[in-house]
Amino acid sequence: MTKRLYFEDPYRTEFEARVLDRRTAGGRPALVLDQTCFYPESGGQPFDLGSLNGVEVVEVVEDAEAILHVLKSQVEADAVKGRIEWKRRFDHMQQHTGQHILSQAFVEVLKGETKSFHLGGDSSTLEIGIGTVSDESLERVEGRANQVVFEDRPVKTRFVPPDRIAEVPLRRPPKVEGVIRVVEVEGFDWSACGGTHVGRTGEIGLIKVMGWERIRGNLRFGFVCGARALAEFQARNRVVRDLAGKFNIQAGDVPVFVERLGAEAKESKRRLKKLEETLAGYEAGEFVAKAEGRLVKTVLAERGPDAARALALAVIRKGEFIALIGARSESRSHLVMARSESIGVDLRPLAAELASLMNGKGGGSPSLVEIAGDLSADLDAVLLAAAAKLKI
Repeated sequence: MTKRLYFEDPYRTEFEARVLDRRTAGGRPALVLDQTCFYPESGGQPFDLGSLNGVEVVEVVEDAEAILHVLKSQVEADAVKGRIEWKRRFDHMQQHTGQHILSQAFVEVLKGETKSFHLGGDSSTLEIGIGTVSDESLERVEGRANQVVFEDRPVKTRFVPPDRIAEVPLRRPPKVEGVIRVVEVEGFDWSACGGTHVGRTGEIGLIKVMGWERIRGNLRFGFVCGARALAEFQARNRVVRDLAGKFNIQAGDVPVFVERLGAEAKESKRRLKKLEETLAGYEAGEFVAKAEGRLVKTVLAERGPDAARALALAVIRKGEFIALIGARSESRSHLVMARSESIGVDLRPLAAELASLMNGKGGGSPSLVEIAGDLSADLDAVLLAAAAKLKI
């Protein structure tokens, strides 16, 4: 029903068309045209954006042989002038063609077949049927893919009838029957695909894999191409320059410097914990001496949850006590409840009630519970409520 002009020329951004049908989609007006440059969401590639007679197109949906142009507001005319957003279109062309090349590179280097592809707003993902990958192997995949980019090979498309499709060395079997649209990266990859693609691989600029994660027994790789790769490099380079400037070091020394800082921070944290435990031992003696009965409660000023935990544990080591210790970190309030083993009270039911007073959550064992809540929580009131419930 709708002639797809993007098949003939993916670089075309303007067109004229007649309105064949008026519908609604998601509560918005939608037009079916006799021809269009707008690509509908399909095959992992998002839809194009743009306008019809100056009215914003907010979504493009494939409906059998028709394409629905979902509009921000109604267009009354029977003839329209369309314009697609070129920056978005070309970005999708770079990413999608880059995906074809990267998929074939995984096949060549690691015999990894593509299981799924998603073109996202910031980065894209490619699920590959392999269980593990080394840095060296991934670099070989990237190297092969970018070699094809730098060779500036032609990217050609054609429609192949069913009786001729066996003659095409497709990377994977087509998902549909009948006439198949084939996208060929000359001499490298042949894929059944209805997406928009660049005319030559050099227009992709660069293909960069950003990382990977395990999924369904496979590996899912995040990657960027072209302008996205440039933006990613600029952002990361800016971070490295800023770090180098702040610490007055060379950019190349940042990794070693950060590693050293991490080791120093880990050692400082270990020493601080030891000091907190030592200080808690002295403080516990003072609190126990002033305690009325077997309950010790206080809110520590300008001390975090680690200090509260250390003090609570130090108190119950002094004898048969229940310790209720509050503290605040930069963004949360905290409560630690601990009891000596000889006191047969399960603190967990009380924790649920106190967590609601702090608009937070927590948990633990019958003898040790920790709760984190809103920074604005009234810890003094929470401790009074806890003491009233414990009645010891």
